[in-house]
Amino acid sequence: MLLTVVPLFAQEVSAPTPGLSLGYLLTLLVAAVALLLFMILKLRMQAFLALILASMFVAIGSSKELTAGRGELELATIGDKIQEGMAGSLGFIATIIGLGAIFGSLLQHSGGAQSLAKSLLRIFGEKRASWAMVVTGFIISIPVFLDVALVIIIPIIYALSKKTGKSILAFGLPLLAGLMVTHAFVPPTPGPVWVAYELGVGLGWVILFGCIVGFPTAIIAGILLPKHMADRLYIAPPEDFQDEASVEDDAQLPSFTSILLLIGLPILLILVGTIVKEYLAAGLDSGLGRAEYAAAIAAEVKNAGGFFKFLLFLGHPIVALLLATMGALVYLGWGRGYDKNELMEVMTKSLGPAGIIILITGAGGVFKGIMGASGVSEALKVACQNWGIHVLVLAYLFAVFVRVAQGSATVAMVTAAGLMTAMTDGYSQAQLALIVVAIAAGASMASHVNDSGFWMVSRYLLMTEKQTLSTWTVISTVVSLLGFGLAFGLWYLLPSLGL
Repeated sequence: MLLTVVPLFAQEVSAPTPGLSLGYLLTLLVAAVALLLFMILKLRMQAFLALILASMFVAIGSSKELTAGRGELELATIGDKIQEGMAGSLGFIATIIGLGAIFGSLLQHSGGAQSLAKSLLRIFGEKRASWAMVVTGFIISIPVFLDVALVIIIPIIYALSKKTGKSILAFGLPLLAGLMVTHAFVPPTPGPVWVAYELGVGLGWVILFGCIVGFPTAIIAGILLPKHMADRLYIAPPEDFQDEASVEDDAQLPSFTSILLLIGLPILLILVGTIVKEYLAAGLDSGLGRAEYAAAIAAEVKNAGGFFKFLLFLGHPIVALLLATMGALVYLGWGRGYDKNELMEVMTKSLGPAGIIILITGAGGVFKGIMGASGVSEALKVACQNWGIHVLVLAYLFAVFVRVAQGSATVAMVTAAGLMTAMTDGYSQAQLALIVVAIAAGASMASHVNDSGFWMVSRYLLMTEKQTLSTWTVISTVVSLLGFGLAFGLWYLLPSLGL
């Protein structure tokens, strides 16, 4: 990122506001990102607190009191701005993440993830087990967090390795590629949901392009690469592993069809809602800014017929995910005889990890709000326009820099989205969705020792750090490059598709 921003200082461009200079605002931005990374990496500070402090640093640095009246903010109002940024992000995001966490925990507790994996293995057959694992990862990571899904499916990986005599990498790496792609690219996982919300793009568009880009990326990174890696590096399953004791009997698992329906229901409803909204927006000017577009859409919806309004109700992400969660509670919980107190405990526990993610995304909203109120976002927009860097490339590079520096894909997506919000006015919904995908691709880059996922992969696939770097880190890098390359190619196909 420093390499991206520093050359901009040399350009003779006007400041975005009459007060603070472009160079000062960009220096403030670089210092804020450096401070953020220092707090996370050196001080081991929680990302939520680090984002709030970095936002406070920018706000104070651009305040009127510190800049002799040239700044946009006043010290007395900074607390209110932080509150507004947090509140503005959490209404939608907290609900989606909370519902998704409960839905995923019900799927996990009922054995739905195992049912999906074992059914796909039967469909694809043992010879194409790696394909079954990619597809399993791609589907199951929609409602279930990556680390949880890995823990659930790993007994099946060990069993396959023991039965076939192949390295566990032959099945584990394809599963991980599928999990990683969907976790980063396809809502309702937290990262893409938050970026889509901040950039003002409908989740249906992000789901559509996330799948179009993500599935071939998962196939290439999850089928071609792991085959060669498994041939070079044989890793046996644990000696004390007992297949019969680790996997539930098939008869006790929910049906494959029911799991697909439960996972597919919210996605289908959201896509239908997006199609209806785009139909209503067909006559609108495609060059409208984000606020103007939202107001125009709201007016069209208000005048729409009752049937369209009903479809939009069902297709709202909150309603769609609520219906899927209630369906999982009824079918996978009560319908399968689980005790009500047990289900209450399962759902309550699921909200613990979700709460951390909610706070981080809320802090990302604060970061974005302060960037806008201080004039830093506009300064970055002016500088990048004068430098001529493509918006998709910029989004990708921001996410790559933060991801490689501090490890968390979610923090990388939150930070990149906060920096990009001022640069996305006037783009179509399809273009905005590809910007989300580019950020997701950047946030997938080079999982290494500062990423908690790196250590989970190392532990469960029984690899040393060196072996994990030569396998998993390579796969994550390929996922990032392929995802961005496909998104960039689609960007130039949009005009021919009328998007």
